[in-house]
Amino acid sequence: MSEKKFPEGFYWGAATASYQVEGGIENCDWAEAARAGRVPSCGRACEHYSRFEADFDIAKSLGHNAHRFSVEWARIEPTQGQFNEEAIEHYRDVLRALRARNITPFITLWHFTLPLWFSESGGFERKDSPEIFAKYCAFVVSRLGDMCEHFSTINEPNVYATQGWINGEWPPFKVSSKPWQRSYTGAMIKKRSKIWTLTNYFKVVKNLVKAHNLAYKLIKEILPNCHVSYVKHVHVYLKPKGFLNKIRQILSNHFQNHSFTKRTYKYLDEIGINYYQASLYGVELTSRKTDMGWNYTPEHIYDALVMMSRYKKPLFVSEAGIADYDDSDRAEYITKQVEGVWRALKSGIDVRGHMYWSLLDNYEWALGFDKRFGLVEIDYDTLERKVRPSAYVYKAICEANAVVE
Repeated sequence: MSEKKFPEGFYWGAATASYQVEGGIENCDWAEAARAGRVPSCGRACEHYSRFEADFDIAKSLGHNAHRFSVEWARIEPTQGQFNEEAIEHYRDVLRALRARNITPFITLWHFTLPLWFSESGGFERKDSPEIFAKYCAFVVSRLGDMCEHFSTINEPNVYATQGWINGEWPPFKVSSKPWQRSYTGAMIKKRSKIWTLTNYFKVVKNLVKAHNLAYKLIKEILPNCHVSYVKHVHVYLKPKGFLNKIRQILSNHFQNHSFTKRTYKYLDEIGINYYQASLYGVELTSRKTDMGWNYTPEHIYDALVMMSRYKKPLFVSEAGIADYDDSDRAEYITKQVEGVWRALKSGIDVRGHMYWSLLDNYEWALGFDKRFGLVEIDYDTLERKVRPSAYVYKAICEANAVVE
């Protein structure tokens, strides 16, 4: 065993998201898009909604002491202003199950999917969307805050806006980078004005900024001592050679990593970091790719943490992992990733935890169920759970609270 130890009380675990694993969510924008043939159907997914206790038994057996999950807005507020107490009680059961296993919960209040009443009335293009969102967040915290101390308002705001209003691959399927584009399922996206859609993209980002800041204020009025964050996707753009490549790197780094954060960091107690790859303009950084086609660069999580440390907030790794169908690369990936986190700690960066994506194989948005991120393999015909060998490598790390080589 190495001497690369982590601080006492460090959080080790994995993450999930409601729509991707729960199953049976039919009143949201993604389910509607599936009915229209624009994205694959999620359906029953992993049936985590009814199997969460058994899944948490697996997490506990793998040495996890923390778990990040999201609550489903469409379940909790199926009609505007009318909150579903049965859904709230379900998530209280989830929290009870985690606490009974001494697993610390990290709740994400919104992970991409929108209730139909909100999406069909304009979603985050609505002028009053920040107030609507903040009211929802405040309600959830008022009902779950006695059982959870860590709340993230938004998951990956930059990815949400880019995929929905630039690339047009996710709801509401608006394209600004191209006059038309096909979705993953081959359905034609309606031709739209590039300029008009780009204007809406900036409107959505602006409203997401306002939504987080207002939600933070309302949450802190209800639960002053809780830790409020959001989960920020960080794409590491390494410094390239050549003037044009340097300009591309500067612009990409600003818009993808810092633009949103600079407008919200005063309303954060901590920041969740999602990391998946690094890039270097003008050079193929590595020929080795994950099943997503992303660069195999787990060690550069160090650079992501260094980058976000400038905001002087405690950090936790809220998502980081690899799509690896045959589990041939995951153990090495996790070890290198964890070592990158350890290097950041040794550099003086305040990192509090590491949660691998994902505990379970799940619905990978517009790509359906083909991409396998899970520590636990799901047989989608039988829903049988099978712990992958790489999960035991991560277990050794979690239980040793150290990089294990």
